[in-house]
Amino acid sequence: QVHLEESGGGLVQAGGSLRLSCTASGRFFSSYVMGWFRQAPGKEREFVAGISWTGRNTYYADSLKGRFTISRDNAESTVDLQMSSLKTGDTAVYYCTAGSTIARITSSGGDYWGQGTRVTVSS
Repeated sequence: QVHLEESGGGLVQAGGSLRLSCTASGRFFSSYVMGWFRQAPGKEREFVAGISWTGRNTYYADSLKGRFTISRDNAESTVDLQMSSLKTGDTAVYYCTAGSTIARITSSGGDYWGQGTRVTVSS
C-alpha cells in the first residue's frame, strides 16, 4: 500500500515553467514504477510520463517529449515532473500514480493514485 500526494500546481502564463512533485508514503517506494497522468476539463485522463524503478528509463507521451521531464528520488520517496514551455492546452489536473509495470503505467496507470494537483496555463 502506498499513499501519494501531489503538490506544485498553480497558475502560470503560457511559455512558463512549473515543477510538480509527488510524495509517497508507505514502504518499498523504489519497487514501484511511477507515472504522471493528466485530465483536462471535458477530456479523458491521459498518460503524461513514466519512470522505471531506478529512474534509469523514462517514458513520455509523444506530444510532450522535449517539454516535460520526469525524475525520481528513491531516498526521498518523491517523483517530480518538470514542465516547461507550457501551453494553454496543458491546463489540467495532474495525477501521480504508482504501479508494478511500465506497461500499465504508460497505458492505464498504476494501482495507486494521488488526489491530483491543478495546473492552469493562461494565455
